[in-house]
Amino acid sequence: MKALVWHGKEDIRCDSVSDPRIEQPRDAIVRVTSCAICGSDLHLFHNFIPAMLPGDIMGHEMMGEVVEVGAGVDGRLKKGERIVIPFTIICGDCDQCRRGNYSVCETTNRKKHLADKVFGHSTAGLFGYTHLTGGYPGGQAEYVRVPFADATHIKVPDSLSDEQVLFLGDIFPTGWQAAVQCDIQPTDTIAIWGCGPVGQMAIRSAVLLGAKQVVAVDHLPERLSMAEAGGAITINFDDDSVIERLNELTGGKGPEKCIDAIGMESHVTLST
Repeated sequence: MKALVWHGKEDIRCDSVSDPRIEQPRDAIVRVTSCAICGSDLHLFHNFIPAMLPGDIMGHEMMGEVVEVGAGVDGRLKKGERIVIPFTIICGDCDQCRRGNYSVCETTNRKKHLADKVFGHSTAGLFGYTHLTGGYPGGQAEYVRVPFADATHIKVPDSLSDEQVLFLGDIFPTGWQAAVQCDIQPTDTIAIWGCGPVGQMAIRSAVLLGAKQVVAVDHLPERLSMAEAGGAITINFDDDSVIERLNELTGGKGPEKCIDAIGMESHVTLST
């Protein structure tokens, strides 16, 4: 099959590689029908994150059709079903998964000892994102092996297109979590710094969660236009004082909550 393969700093190639195969009973093989390039992939491209090795397959935002399942999937996933594959690989059984803390699943990082040494505590296994998170091949490929596939999937009805659901794997939940952590109230003004992909999802999430006003701060016209289309009041920091405009919009008291969406994947919520 063809896949996007990391060969070193700023060296990613479309190579022919071996097709994935079932390795464990809870595996599934998925034919990838859509995938995306995440801003976090740029960290790997520039070699900012350690423990990538030449030959590693990129990609953690993907979806497709199940073409094979292992014996341990037990009917929870069937050949022919369409699924979105989340970035985070989860077992669904460990204490952290039962608590809903899927990003720190205690089972799926098969190279946990490396992550414990570098991070102090292991994350869950992640697709296509270094050997610190398990060294799992990613989904910027024609096919991908999904470990713990009975838990690591979101089923997609035929009535929805790939374009409507692909972002459920990573980018939309990232923006949604930032907005949820703000504990948005109907009287709140939410200010969002940065209108890149994560910021756009945070904007729409804050609107859906019922904020009184959502204010988006950036300086790129195309981003500000998209933010406005998503329901935000926009501030171009090249043209206006952000503080003055926020005071005008809030009667001088400032926004109740802020989201920092400037980093590729970072989302920090602050109370003011």
